[in-house]
Amino acid sequence: MARIRVSVLGPAKLEVDGVPTRLTPLTTRLLVRLVAAEGEPVPVRRLHRDVWAVDGGQPHAAVRHRNEVQKRVLELRRALDAAHRGDGARVLRTEQLLAAPAPETAYRLVLEPDELDCAEFTELVNSALLAAPASAADRLAAALALVRGAPLAEAGDEDFARPLVRRLTALHETARRQLIRSRMDLGRHDLALPVAERMARERPDDRDVAELLGSLRTRLRERHGRELLRQPFPGAGDLVVVRGDLFDQEDANLVVGFTDTFDTATEQDLVISRESVQGQLVERLFGGERKLLDDRIQAGLRPFTPLRTERPQDKPRGRRVRYPLGTTVPLAVDGRRVFAVAYSRLGNDLVARSGPADLRASLDTLWPAVARYGMYKPVAIPLIGSGLARVVELDRTQLLLMIVESFAAHCRREPTTAPELRVVIRPADLERTDLSALGAYLRTSRRPGTSTDVGAGTGSQDTGAGAGDSGGAYGRR
Repeated sequence: MARIRVSVLGPAKLEVDGVPTRLTPLTTRLLVRLVAAEGEPVPVRRLHRDVWAVDGGQPHAAVRHRNEVQKRVLELRRALDAAHRGDGARVLRTEQLLAAPAPETAYRLVLEPDELDCAEFTELVNSALLAAPASAADRLAAALALVRGAPLAEAGDEDFARPLVRRLTALHETARRQLIRSRMDLGRHDLALPVAERMARERPDDRDVAELLGSLRTRLRERHGRELLRQPFPGAGDLVVVRGDLFDQEDANLVVGFTDTFDTATEQDLVISRESVQGQLVERLFGGERKLLDDRIQAGLRPFTPLRTERPQDKPRGRRVRYPLGTTVPLAVDGRRVFAVAYSRLGNDLVARSGPADLRASLDTLWPAVARYGMYKPVAIPLIGSGLARVVELDRTQLLLMIVESFAAHCRREPTTAPELRVVIRPADLERTDLSALGAYLRTSRRPGTSTDVGAGTGSQDTGAGAGDSGGAYGRR
């Protein structure tokens, strides 16, 4: 038996065994007329009137109607039965109707639901209306994928087509509205939005559709919360920029910038500022127990070789053992990791100094540690280098670009580093951060041979008293 597929949800199309079959315009119109009968027999006289009608509904006078209908029926049967297996007569049957004054020949199109797209569409939608949200969404999406345009397009607004066209059009609207609701029930407002937007474009005066679209957009804005940017990241998962506090990112690993001595003492703000990210780390994640943090840092530093140790007379306050910039210590905290990375040098005068080349080198050393110890969780990082230990040659936009570009370069080598890079910008820094520049970078980074190296190769600068890095909502100016 041939695999027959008749499609009328858009321009009429006939496929036999997966191969499109070309029909003449009159034969195509005959096929549409028979589909519109929904399995009922159609007398020859009515077929001729409906298929060959000209303006005003008058039949064409040049040929006898019976011969014309039979000629097109034969063409359609041949198309349905290209392999001569008898399928043409099975699908397009001849019947005799009892009528006065004599019996009348009629033709009936007999198709299974999977052989006629509008029948399959109807079955999918009706079953979806009684299904659970996930099953409903799947069936409705499959149903809507069958729609290629206006139903029974070749019939236009003809009387014989109106009942089926009205029903299919109404069912199409029902399917779209129900798909939106099902996807909302599943929390997939992002997938519901395109369906609602298309409905709004097609029905600009429909108040219900406009309200539904507005509700969806509101829910999406609420879902994004403090998100300012989210888009796929070259070679990795998503790049997300959020407004807020680094320590509120409870589902993510955190990056915290340190000096090369890994100091944590905040007494009188002499060595480390209590408002810096390091200072907040003690209070926010270690309950104010600095010794607990120190012990974990020192344990994590054991595999690393120090650069040197300062003499007490040269550095009377704070820690005296110095480690290379880029040294990264993963600290386990409540099932996630805090990556303590050294990116600035704390002078013996307790002034933190760093430069673009130092920061870039430290970032390039950070990401392999994230890939190795991060358990493939999202990683959140502040605008490292913009606080008290700021890299003064770079503004906040350049710092943002450097973080992103460094992560992208690493992900090109190791795509499974993290499913999401989340850059956390405190509200006070937003007005000095140009996110459009980041968008431009992301667009150009997709072009072959394009790379961005922000601020590399420049020298370090004295950044003022007190070590620390901005982060979360409390980074110190």
